Amino acid sequence: MKAAIVVFPGSNREQDAKAALSKALGTEPVMVWHRDSELPKVDLVLVPGGFSYGDYLRTGAIAAHSPILREVKERAEKGVAVIGICNGFQIITEAGMLPGVLLRNSHLKFVCRNVHLKVATTQTLFTSRYEKDQVLSVPVAHHDGNYFVDDKTLGEMEANDQIAFRYCAPDGNVAVEHNPNGSLRNIAGVFNRTKNVLGMMPHPENAIDPLQGSTDGFALFQGMVEALS
Repeated sequence: MKAAIVVFPGSNREQDAKAALSKALGTEPVMVWHRDSELPKVDLVLVPGGFSYGDYLRTGAIAAHSPILREVKERAEKGVAVIGICNGFQIITEAGMLPGVLLRNSHLKFVCRNVHLKVATTQTLFTSRYEKDQVLSVPVAHHDGNYFVDDKTLGEMEANDQIAFRYCAPDGNVAVEHNPNGSLRNIAGVFNRTKNVLGMMPHPENAIDPLQGSTDGFALFQGMVEALS
């Protein structure tokens, strides 16, 4: 399996993502600059977190029009796996690879802390290493993580099992008081219809080592490697 990480001006989690993928893969992923127009032949593309272009205009909006994103979108349409984390989630959503939009946090403040996530489905290459309804401890760090989509699309997504993770309590209870950003129905991550594209606000790459306080994110990287190898 081969993987690539797309780097933008303002990315700040590309090295964390590289460490996580390298640990799961046993080899290092290829780092691809946002102005490149060609993507090497890979099985997985990761769009990391950060503040691409300083979050000017709208988070992810400028980065979504970078030359490399056109290639990433084309590869995704052909079945290549793509994961966008935090700002990466915003970027691939702005690029039209996922339904919905990421709005300002409902409390209008940056949030940076560990949260709990409930695994909504395991029937994907990203979540196959987890158990359904398993509760994970993973950090978040964002100002614009409030996921919103219209009612009709949300209904279709629920019916198609496109919800990946929901914010919850340590015991798995999904309630508004455990939602760090006001996201619709506590949604923390979503898939496209074919489930080869995942966008999520929490940072699994920062939960791969006991020194980080949790290793719950590592199974996501292991699952991707196993599914795509």
